[in-house]
Amino acid sequence: MTDGHAQHMLGRPTGAFVGASWVALGLGASVYFIGLYNAQMTLAEKGFYLAVFLLGLFAAISVQKVVRDRAEDIPVTGAYLGVAWGMLLVALALMAVGLWNAELLLSEKGFYGIGFAMSLFAVVAVQKNVRDLAAFRNLHPDSAPAEYTAFPANG
Repeated sequence: MTDGHAQHMLGRPTGAFVGASWVALGLGASVYFIGLYNAQMTLAEKGFYLAVFLLGLFAAISVQKVVRDRAEDIPVTGAYLGVAWGMLLVALALMAVGLWNAELLLSEKGFYGIGFAMSLFAVVAVQKNVRDLAAFRNLHPDSAPAEYTAFPANG
């Protein structure tokens, strides 16, 4: 058994970690979007910061998936690995250059930077939890809670 497969068997992530990850993502994204909504900038500038935010989230999820796939001996092309890392670096660079050149107070620049960084970290944790829970459910199908339906079972 490979180390990646052994890690799958360690168990499911705790509810506290899953909850904290989702709360961190919600807070980071909410802070960023509220700041963007209230910002005194042109619609084009707001669109730039929104696009960079979304690119960063997608790239961070892709990097997490690629790194995890490789650790678990799941084939991943070098091209996709390079694109994932490249887009994450591009998103970070675009955010840094955009904030550096923005006519904002230093506190506002920090506000966007922290919201962006927090969201990137949190989305990686959320993706890890989603993947770990799916792997746990595949290994232990009988330990997953039964789904509640409002309709009575036939019989």
